[in-house]
Amino acid sequence: MRRVAVTGAAGRVGALLRPFLRQHAEHLRLIDIHEPAELAENEDFVRADLSQLDEATAALREVDGVVHLAGIASGVDMNAILQANVLGTYNLYEAARINKVGRMVYASSNHATGFYPRGEVISPLDPMRPDSPYGLSKCWGELVAGLYYDTSGIRSLSIRIGNAGSYPNSERSIAIWISARDLAQLVQIGLTHPSIAATVVYGVSDTDEKWWNNDLARRLGYQPQDRPRDHAHIEGGAEGRVARAFQGGGFCEFNHDGNIRMRDAEGLIKDLETAP
Repeated sequence: MRRVAVTGAAGRVGALLRPFLRQHAEHLRLIDIHEPAELAENEDFVRADLSQLDEATAALREVDGVVHLAGIASGVDMNAILQANVLGTYNLYEAARINKVGRMVYASSNHATGFYPRGEVISPLDPMRPDSPYGLSKCWGELVAGLYYDTSGIRSLSIRIGNAGSYPNSERSIAIWISARDLAQLVQIGLTHPSIAATVVYGVSDTDEKWWNNDLARRLGYQPQDRPRDHAHIEGGAEGRVARAFQGGGFCEFNHDGNIRMRDAEGLIKDLETAP
């Protein structure tokens, strides 16, 4: 990849990834509504609102691949999520099609499957089970990636990022944390691997707490270098009852009535705390 665009480049994950991405691309185009600090010699900045197709299209001119980090990373304001995560992602793929950009790395999230119980090991082949409006928007993005491969040949790696903070700060984040260099490794695989079509993997470092079967990522060459527990600084208090039950943690508490429910792969009742 000679010229790689990074959306959401001024955000927390963008700031962590940029030093690694600069090592592999000749030039980084940083796209955001806010200007990132301290541009390097091989970086330029384009201010763009991805909810506007013309701005997204102009921002992707003359790039070879895109790392799509932009969006609202939390919260339950559906109107804001629709603009930033849903319309913004659709417009970015449409802009990539117009500009004949062949590669996309999509920052999906573990919250696309957050309502799986913590005792169950799942893979990217299991059905989506979003835990919040945010998680629902990430399911949409993965489906958009599939649509644009089928219709336009844009190859995408959707990375269901666990926790990409500077360090794990809770027992839950120890189970799902990914270091910046491990995430950068997955991004590089997404931009270059010849077999990727519309592929989904989990973004997690070498954790002992196995919530996800990530064999596909390893088959693509992913070799995580960091162990979450080695970097942990535990902060804060205990999780609530609903949060403790599911992989999505506190996101699962949005509009939840407190009854812990389980369902099987066919959508049938597996376990219901309070019978109807």
